[in-house]
Amino acid sequence: NGGIHVTDVTNASRTFLMNIETLNWDPLLLHTFSVSSDILPEIRSSSEVYGKVKCTSPIDSIPISGILGNQQSALIGQNCFKEGQAKNTYRSGCFLLYNTGINRVQSTHGLVTTVAYKFGNSPPIYALEGSVAVAGAAMNWLRDNMGLIQDVQTDTESLAQEVFNTGDVYFVPAFKGLYAPYWRKDARGIICGLTAFTTKKHIIRAALEAVCFQTRDILEAMNKDCGIPLTKLHVDGRMTTNNLLMQLQADISGIPVFRAQSQDMTALGVAMAAGSAKSIEVWDLNAHDREVVPSDTFLPTTTDDERNARYTKWKMAVQRSLGWATTKKSPDMTDERYRLLSSIPASLYLISSFGLLVLSKVLVQA
Repeated sequence: NGGIHVTDVTNASRTFLMNIETLNWDPLLLHTFSVSSDILPEIRSSSEVYGKVKCTSPIDSIPISGILGNQQSALIGQNCFKEGQAKNTYRSGCFLLYNTGINRVQSTHGLVTTVAYKFGNSPPIYALEGSVAVAGAAMNWLRDNMGLIQDVQTDTESLAQEVFNTGDVYFVPAFKGLYAPYWRKDARGIICGLTAFTTKKHIIRAALEAVCFQTRDILEAMNKDCGIPLTKLHVDGRMTTNNLLMQLQADISGIPVFRAQSQDMTALGVAMAAGSAKSIEVWDLNAHDREVVPSDTFLPTTTDDERNARYTKWKMAVQRSLGWATTKKSPDMTDERYRLLSSIPASLYLISSFGLLVLSKVLVQA
């Protein structure tokens, strides 16, 4: 009906079919997956006028001028436009994006290189991304499976605050393996360091700390990849209403945590992109005096020695969580080969698999 079929670079990058360097559908990947380019949308920037709404409602003829992926939109909403700025979204899992500017940093520490955004004709901005599989989902597990709490929003904070620490208890919520930066599908959840004095309050607090430790894992990997440690972390998501969690994050990571008071940074980010589009221009993203979303600040209260000692024990707990799940192996898959493959990062495994698949097709055709 005269409509348009378009998407932006951030959403297209999530399909594994777009070349993040050329920002076009990759012919080799399309051939590998047997996907016709005719059924795919045109790839455009994240901020431009794509067309106008056509309907009989009051929004008829209103221009559509912003398209962004969920996490990239939150990055913009948090005003992370400078290289070296990062945001973390706390939901059932965690999603941390680190702005690397126009540079595509190829991670060697288990992170993913992705497109952060592209505004109009400006060069694309890239990011490193790390994902935590289980964050808020661990709190739901404490409620639904263990019956330790009644209400996730209130009980996790109030009960955990009744103890000064975890009593040296560590909780690794690897219910379905560990994501970045470990990429170990054979990991399983463990609670270690239990004593006769351990209570449910210690376990609840350990669950909150697990979210913070997993975030620090990704921050450490980003620091190693980029060589520039973060000076602050912008946060959003439903879990950030927990003040204790935010303070623990600052204490464990050793950097200030800035919590936006707006409940939905994703909606704000795409609104900013749409408002800044050429010919719309009701929002100047480059203005030095632009209004910044009010935020709450949580400063670290621990010393380097204290936080590093606790982080060392967290790493010990992670090691104990590995190797629990066993995957059925084919007769040709020896234990040595299995251990080798399971240690390969997921991104490297996918890339090498694509290469072998393409090579096999070329040899067959030859």
